[in-house]
Amino acid sequence: FFQAEDGIRDGTVTGVQTCALPILRGLALRPTSDRLRETLFNILGSAVSGSVFVDLYAGSGAVGIEALSRGARQVVFIEKHRAAVALIQRNLQALNIPTSRGSNLEEETARAWILASDALCGLARLAELGLRANFVFADPPYADARACPAVLEYLDRSSILDTAAQVIFEHSRRQPLPEHTRRLIRVREVRQGDALLSFYRLVSNGCSEQAFENRR
Repeated sequence: FFQAEDGIRDGTVTGVQTCALPILRGLALRPTSDRLRETLFNILGSAVSGSVFVDLYAGSGAVGIEALSRGARQVVFIEKHRAAVALIQRNLQALNIPTSRGSNLEEETARAWILASDALCGLARLAELGLRANFVFADPPYADARACPAVLEYLDRSSILDTAAQVIFEHSRRQPLPEHTRRLIRVREVRQGDALLSFYRLVSNGCSEQAFENRR
């Protein structure tokens, strides 16, 4: 039903080298490329260490696992496809990463939490639990043109973002996102081929129109 491809090539998680993680095929999923993932984490830098990282449309979990390898305190993987959820779990188990699929973050000591859910329902669940995210990364299928705007609209009115949080979308350059919403402002864009990374921050974090000069 699915085959293995190249996955995370470097980084360590709890002393285990992350290598050759399989990526799903057959579910209309489009994994983040190694090069784009490397670019993403080079930009985020040391801020990932100690953070709470939410990986939306998690697929194989490669982005979230990369965050763990760079010292994230906890990663929440939100993915609705059952086969992908099972693959995330296997990848985490192979790396000996403490993982939970429970429903209560309050009692969790695990560094990874898998939430089998639609993206917006998953975010709503995190808000109910009082989670405050430092990073939210969303990489929906390019064919779903409404996915990124819907997540952006939800986060604009949600309480789950920490005051210094960053929201990052991977999307097609043919489907541009707005420069700002009521509470979020785009501070950077990075283009690789057809893919575009759009970075947003809360306006209340001191971002202003001057931030746009860094978007490329």
